[in-house]
Amino acid sequence: MNYRIREEGDFRYVDEGEGDILLLLHGLFGALSNWDGVISGFADRYRVVIPVMPIYDMPIREAGLEGLVRFIEDFIAFKKLSNLTLLGNSLGGHVALLYTLKHPDEVRRLVLTGSSGLFENSMGGSYPKRGSYDYIAERVSYTFYDPKVATKELIDEVFEITNSIPKCMRIVAIAKSAQRNNVARELHNITVPTLLIWGLNDTITPPEVAHEFNRLIVNSELHFVDKCCHAPMMEHPERFNRLLSGWLQKQPLGETSRKSDLTVA
Repeated sequence: MNYRIREEGDFRYVDEGEGDILLLLHGLFGALSNWDGVISGFADRYRVVIPVMPIYDMPIREAGLEGLVRFIEDFIAFKKLSNLTLLGNSLGGHVALLYTLKHPDEVRRLVLTGSSGLFENSMGGSYPKRGSYDYIAERVSYTFYDPKVATKELIDEVFEITNSIPKCMRIVAIAKSAQRNNVARELHNITVPTLLIWGLNDTITPPEVAHEFNRLIVNSELHFVDKCCHAPMMEHPERFNRLLSGWLQKQPLGETSRKSDLTVA
C-alpha cells in the first residue's frame, strides 16, 4: 500500500481518505505498515489516521502510558479530530483504553485487537535482548501463528530498535508502565460500542484476556480469528477487515448495542 507519511509540527502520521475518522494506534514494536490492510480496505469510505507514536524517542522521564496518552491528546487537538472510532493493537489498544476512559465524550466506537491492559507476555515472556539477531528473529516470529509473516524486513527493523541502548531503555520503561496500568477496575466505565478482534492462538495476550475484556466492557462484541496470533490485521487482513466493516455498519456513530456472543472467523 502506497501512502504518504505527513509531517506537521511534532507529528508524523498517515491521513488517508474521507468520512468518519478511524484513528489507529500501533503497538510497542509496531509501525505504520502494521495497518496496511486497514488503510487499503477502508480509505475509500473512511478517513484513516495513524500517528507515529514517539515510543523510541520520547523523553525518558515521560516514557510510559501516561506520556503516550498525552501525545495522543496533543495530536487529536492539533488535527482537530472528533467523533472518533479508536482502534488499537497491543500497546496501542492499552493507550486507546486509557484515552477512552479519560475522554469518554470524544470516542464514539472502540476497537481492540491483542490489547494489553489486563495481562500480556512482553516480547513473549522477556524484555528485548540486545545483540542476538537469532533471538530477535525468534521473538518476532513468536508474535505470529505463521512465522512467514515475520519478514526479514520486519525482523531487521526490530533488531535495529533493540540494538539501541536509548531505545531499549524507553521500551523497558513503557513495558513496565503497561504492567502497572491494569485497567480491570475501570473497564465498567467504558460504555461505547466496543469490538474485540482476537487471534485464537495469541501467545502474548491469550484468548482468556479477550474473554475478560468482553466480560468487563458491557457493550462489547468478541470475535476470534483462527490460526492467528497477536496481530490479526497483519496475519489475516481480509478476515479482520470483514469483521470490522460489518461491525461498523451495525454501529452508526452515536448508537449503541447489546453485548453479543463471540464468533470464530
